[in-house]
Amino acid sequence: MKTVRTWWGRRFIEALEGFTDPGRLARGRTYANNDRVKTWDIKGTEVSASIRGTINPYFGVYEEPIYRTGIVLKAIEQSAWSQVIEELGGQAAYVSRLLLNEMPDTIEGPFGKLGLHLLPRNAKDVATDCSCPDWQNPCKHVAGLYYLLAAKLDQDPFLLFELRGLPRKELLAQLRKTPLGRALADALSEAEAPIEAVESFFSRPIPASPPLQISVDAFWRGRKRLPDTIDPAQSPAVPALLIKKGGDYPEFWARDNSFIETMEAVYAAIRKRSKSW
Repeated sequence: MKTVRTWWGRRFIEALEGFTDPGRLARGRTYANNDRVKTWDIKGTEVSASIRGTINPYFGVYEEPIYRTGIVLKAIEQSAWSQVIEELGGQAAYVSRLLLNEMPDTIEGPFGKLGLHLLPRNAKDVATDCSCPDWQNPCKHVAGLYYLLAAKLDQDPFLLFELRGLPRKELLAQLRKTPLGRALADALSEAEAPIEAVESFFSRPIPASPPLQISVDAFWRGRKRLPDTIDPAQSPAVPALLIKKGGDYPEFWARDNSFIETMEAVYAAIRKRSKSW
């Protein structure tokens, strides 16, 4: 079964549920299977498909029928698209992501400012047709085509722009003509590194210069034997030198007794404790 995975595909189905019977829409999920939809095609704002029906001797259907099913989304007028492009092209957050083939999750915002909407909002935005005998709308074949289209939008959300009257190439071309679009397009073209041929798919090791001259025994044992004993550490000439640099009463010391005397007592206690371990 085709599963709607992305937020964009889910939002498309949610938009349809707003003006379509959710129960009848859900019936079409099984018809979005790979074997049910034989062929499908998108031309402009129209989606057409050939969908396999069900054999039902009760209604005299003894051979598997093939139904012609179509969905047409209402196109946004070209004059309105010009306003949309101007609104999108004036905001870096939108033009940058769209030119990088990413769909902003707040894309409906600029459309709403102009009193438009990219997703279908009511039955007037979508016209459907099916050759099956079910007179209700949507029939399960139309609903199946809805879910197939939502799955395709998962893969390419820019299809919805085309279904609303503006193909992807034209959308990107018009965005590149805006000031922000031109700046971003120039930056992207400059960032592209030239393609250079290589001798191998894998990087080759660079030999050390000069090569190391060492035996395995010397590597593990070392050239010089470690001493058997370690000389004991000698006491510093001035004990607690860092403590004494601050004086008896540094700025952070608020008590009446000497800070140095207190720390000497602490150090003496630590030395005594360490000897007993």
